[in-house]
Amino acid sequence: MTKRMLIDATHPEETRVAVVSGNKLEEYDFETVVRKQLKSNIYLVKVSRVEPSLQACFVDFGGNRHGFLPFPEIHPDYYRIPIADREALIAEERALAAAQAAREDAEDEAELAASGESLDDDETAHEDLAGEDTEEEQETVAAEMESEVVIDDAESAGEDESAEESAAEEVEESAETALDDEAAEDDAGHEHEHDGEERAAAKDVDVDIVGGDVVETPVYRSSIKRRYKIQEVIKRNQIMLIQISKEERGNKGAAVTTYISLPGRYCVLMPNSPRGGGVSRKVSNAKDRQRLKKILQELNVPEGMSVILRTAGVARSTAEIKRDLDYLLRLWDQIRECTLKSSAPALIYEEGNLIKRSIRDLYKRDIDEVYVAGEEAYNGAREFMDLLMPSHVDRVHLYNDETMPLFFRYQVESQIDAIHNPTVHLKSGGYIVINPTEALVSIDVNSGRATKGRHIEETALKTNLEAAEEIARQLRLRDQGGLVVIDFIDMEENRNNRALERKMRECMQNDRARIQIGRISAFGLMELSRQRLHPSLVETNFEVCKHCAGTGLVRTIETTGVIVLRAIEEEGLRGRASELKVRVPTEVALYIFNNKRDHLAAIEKRYNMHIRLEGD
Repeated sequence: MTKRMLIDATHPEETRVAVVSGNKLEEYDFETVVRKQLKSNIYLVKVSRVEPSLQACFVDFGGNRHGFLPFPEIHPDYYRIPIADREALIAEERALAAAQAAREDAEDEAELAASGESLDDDETAHEDLAGEDTEEEQETVAAEMESEVVIDDAESAGEDESAEESAAEEVEESAETALDDEAAEDDAGHEHEHDGEERAAAKDVDVDIVGGDVVETPVYRSSIKRRYKIQEVIKRNQIMLIQISKEERGNKGAAVTTYISLPGRYCVLMPNSPRGGGVSRKVSNAKDRQRLKKILQELNVPEGMSVILRTAGVARSTAEIKRDLDYLLRLWDQIRECTLKSSAPALIYEEGNLIKRSIRDLYKRDIDEVYVAGEEAYNGAREFMDLLMPSHVDRVHLYNDETMPLFFRYQVESQIDAIHNPTVHLKSGGYIVINPTEALVSIDVNSGRATKGRHIEETALKTNLEAAEEIARQLRLRDQGGLVVIDFIDMEENRNNRALERKMRECMQNDRARIQIGRISAFGLMELSRQRLHPSLVETNFEVCKHCAGTGLVRTIETTGVIVLRAIEEEGLRGRASELKVRVPTEVALYIFNNKRDHLAAIEKRYNMHIRLEGD
């Protein structure tokens, strides 16, 4: 089945990207003039306020709202403490990181020993595999090295979600705990969204982590660090270099961190992280992990920096990974030089546009064609593909059929429209209903007209398995993040519930977002937490209804009519006017005239006032 990437840039105010397999929509992203990505951008900022009740500070980076910076996300270099204490703090964090790395190495070695396989044999196989693309990769890396690093355009940065690999997980707990303080209520909306990770860790719950390309990078709370409070070590108007870790959302400002991450094709450079390097946890094979860790030891990473090796580097040689790291080191040098020449607040480093990010993040070798609608976008896509993967540049084609738009040609437009519908129909006759709320995303699975099973248990299992596959796809297309609760059809047999859980993990495996999946509860509910990569389609494409205030409900005509009469009588009691003009919906006015005329006349007589009722 032919797989294509479609890029629609015919309208300058909106760019859309879709990946289709045949005619089925698999990935979708868009960018408008009002929806610019902030995540992964690096800014020079000034601390605008320190909030002791939240143990966080707010920073001015030039955005719509001030960024939210929790205390655990502030590097010790910014602490205004004696130099000896700062050095001791950094040394202790590095020691904790080294101890954690040693434990992981021991676990990998134990797993490798249990498998009874040799690492040397596996390395030989990897060298053979890497050799197939060596020439192409050398061309790519050479092109990257020759091109000048432009600070305002992150042309060769890694995937969006890789910025999360720089440890921003414990901030939610500290922020949400402090939200009970009403004194900081106005700015409390800046805190991170709770992804459920801390809650899962705090309880004895069996949770599986799938998807994403991330590494466990816990925030090390050393005994020295615990002795400090943010108001003691961080001051107002202090200058910091920060990176956006989460987008602005609704009335909540962006979440930021001082621990910088620079993602590349095969590795992620953390230039100021004391937490040590590692290997992406998505690399589950013990031999692969051992091999990548051996490469990591040969990279000669500068002191004070750390590197994470990504899944894309599994089949790559040491030389290729080293060239990628050299590029990131050059990029960091450029960022430092730009920082020294700037004054806060200032943008130091900006992610590329949607077309470049899509080719970088969504394009895979199994995509046969890339069609671009729009001359300027086509030239940019072809130029970037030539930089990234020169041998694939001929797969980029200009779509210039004026008789039929690109997305209509491949039947994508109707599928994009369906994303905005809360109800999704399944082929079996069942359907799912997706309802985002302030606290979570609720998904209800219904059998509908599904009757193919021999009995009710079989029908429920087949519908649930089909729904699991569609739910994984819909969450990805709609970019719904945070806590998700799924109400599957109840099944009596425990083995069917286990089969459904396995199916859900399998369907979520290739999601770019990090996902934590729980077990099915006694009530037939499954909880999962999906990393929020971007604001969802609902948040970016819709606004709150002026009539129902977002509830989806309005009062009945009868109820509204009675409420209007009560309001009129209340105004009569106040005696402020002899004539009252009331404007109501036409249907309500007709109801009052036809059913409540006597009551209206009684109010006029009782309060000696003239009431004029008009339909709107």
